[in-house]
Amino acid sequence: MRRLERDGVALCYEEAGEGEPPLLLVHGWCCDHTYFAPQLERFAERGHRVVAVDLRGHGESDKPRQRYAIQDFADDLAWTCRRLELAKPVVVGHSMGGIVAFDLAARYPDLSSAVVMLDAAIVLPSAARAAIPSLLKELRGPGYREVLRGYATRSLFITTDDERRKERILRSISSAPQHVVVSALEGLRDYEPTEAAGGLTVPGVYIAADELQPRSDMARFHEMFSDILYGKTVGSGHFCQLEVPGQVNAMIERFLAIALPRTHPY
Repeated sequence: MRRLERDGVALCYEEAGEGEPPLLLVHGWCCDHTYFAPQLERFAERGHRVVAVDLRGHGESDKPRQRYAIQDFADDLAWTCRRLELAKPVVVGHSMGGIVAFDLAARYPDLSSAVVMLDAAIVLPSAARAAIPSLLKELRGPGYREVLRGYATRSLFITTDDERRKERILRSISSAPQHVVVSALEGLRDYEPTEAAGGLTVPGVYIAADELQPRSDMARFHEMFSDILYGKTVGSGHFCQLEVPGQVNAMIERFLAIALPRTHPY
């Protein structure tokens, strides 16, 4: 992987392909850049420069003991785009990374050309918000890995998901450092999308997984940001970009054809 250093903190990333518009891929809570492997390969082949990051605290990036707020992740990405001369990227974020992508597009309106949010809890449903305090309390304890694994098993998969992939994901996310797990979830809990500057001024699409309980309150989302496009996968839990990459990639490609037809026609 390649490496940048911001204020003494190493921020790692993988890059492939050439061409406009570039794509910036942003993984979710307790994940890393490999969770976007199918998209890195697909869009590099389709003539895009693609950068997949490890957010600070995740993957091969440094994991200092500090606050891990959504805005801090977005600030890192804005800095990274400037350092890499990544001009007007389409920012694609999954889960917590989708919230980061939203915040980046909202607070840095001249940075990105479009935003794709994959099953991201940008507007937390009231039931999900109410459940966070007890989850945080358990995650602060000595058995946090088992708690995290149990939460993921109950909440992030459906019966049609591939069992071997599910087990790999469970092992991966439950290996995240406790201080990052807790602080990043606190940051997700505290995030308020209506406070993100002027909201979205670039084209956006929300792609939901095929779950009984929506990850985001889409009624409120559409009230706040009525121009957002919407799509939904078939037969996939939360990690839809890995479980059904063909569906997700096709929706992203169609979105780019509609939103940015002069930049990269499909």
